[in-house]
Amino acid sequence: MAEISAALVKQLRDKTGAGMLDCKKALQEANGDLNEAEVVLRKKGIASAAKRQGRAARAGAIGTYIHPGNQLGVLIEVNCETDFVARTDGFQDLVKDLAMQVAAADPKYLRRDEVPADVLTREKDIAAERARNEGKPEKVIERIVEGRLVKFFEEVCLYDQPFIKENTLTIDQLIKTNITKMQENISIARFARFKVGETAAAAGEEAAE
Repeated sequence: MAEISAALVKQLRDKTGAGMLDCKKALQEANGDLNEAEVVLRKKGIASAAKRQGRAARAGAIGTYIHPGNQLGVLIEVNCETDFVARTDGFQDLVKDLAMQVAAADPKYLRRDEVPADVLTREKDIAAERARNEGKPEKVIERIVEGRLVKFFEEVCLYDQPFIKENTLTIDQLIKTNITKMQENISIARFARFKVGETAAAAGEEAAE
């Protein structure tokens, strides 16, 4: 087993916010590899976060992001359990990151269960027809459709999207990591994305129909 220095433990702690003992154990498990130890902590953190997700989160903050040029803006509400955590730099940074995520990745829904049934049916039909046009055998089409739906959810559902600052993390995993770090339940309540000209363009399409 690799020798784990106090400096390496501190480096991992500064990076993840996990406790010193947890960092040391993760580094031992990862044989001193800092990146692998972070993955170990992330997996444990996600499991730990699940225990807190049932708790009421009625505090929080409204975040905003205005893209340079003032043509694109975002409002987002992120909840936590206490005003104390809501005021911390860590929570405020998370809210800012999530507002930027919505601006950059343009999600249409918060979670998978918010995707309307007719939209889901249409996407399944499109994926199945595409697979048939590619000459895929009928017996594997259902599995192909499931895989393409995962990609669809990654594009349109905020919680499923890869985090723009670290695409090995989904937004769901980012939230869970912060739940563990801040020791409180955290959730995104709602968001709105505004782009200059969108409503006028939509009205024009409806008039054309």
